[in-house]
Amino acid sequence: MRQIVLDTETTGIDPEQGHRIIEIGCVEMMERQLTGRHYHVYINPEREVEAEALAVHGISNEFLADKPLFRDVATEFFEFIKGAELVIHNAAFDVGFINHEFRQLGTGWKVEDHCGVVDSLAMARAKHPGQKNNLDALCKRYGIDNSNRELHGALLDAEILADVFLLLSGGQTALSLDANGGDSDQSVGGIRRLSAERRKTRVIRASNEESEAHDALIEVVAKAGGEALWNRMISAAETAEPAGE
Repeated sequence: MRQIVLDTETTGIDPEQGHRIIEIGCVEMMERQLTGRHYHVYINPEREVEAEALAVHGISNEFLADKPLFRDVATEFFEFIKGAELVIHNAAFDVGFINHEFRQLGTGWKVEDHCGVVDSLAMARAKHPGQKNNLDALCKRYGIDNSNRELHGALLDAEILADVFLLLSGGQTALSLDANGGDSDQSVGGIRRLSAERRKTRVIRASNEESEAHDALIEVVAKAGGEALWNRMISAAETAEPAGE
């Protein structure tokens, strides 16, 4: 599955009041592993950045003055996210702004029509009810280093969110199937081999009493008109020709 972890920064909190996107940051994952591909752009919003927003992300009007307009990057951005599952913290906010920008251009594009959307904030609230679930709180909870995050930034926040999401959704940040991820003598073709010196697995067999109880239960199933899968497996094993004979 192709997933895009996405974040935006804006001039304010409400696109319906004329606020605009000023930064987009995305990182790509395939099968829950970062690919190294990303999309990042600063955008001239053609309006002033509000003081409250500036205090959050530190992106000034002067810095944005020579940046491209959204119309200049819209197609490239859309092609990058199209067909992917988007992972966004507080998705309604970012998707609302992106759809507003597309609508202003008259493209007819709507994020939900071309992408899946996963809200990691909703996931965190369901998993940790009654606790703080902003990105900083989740980093602290999961032991993720966010020491470089003095201010919000779309690309940095997307990278951090990718780590948070992997732990939040599956408890791991990598599948560790790459042969380079372990000792070379233990990994062949991406498969981690078990040592030949390992202790043999102990087999615990059923006692006579347990076997009798099991047989009695199968009889009850048969009398009720059912068929025990166990009997079918035993029958198949008895009629199968032994390998090599």
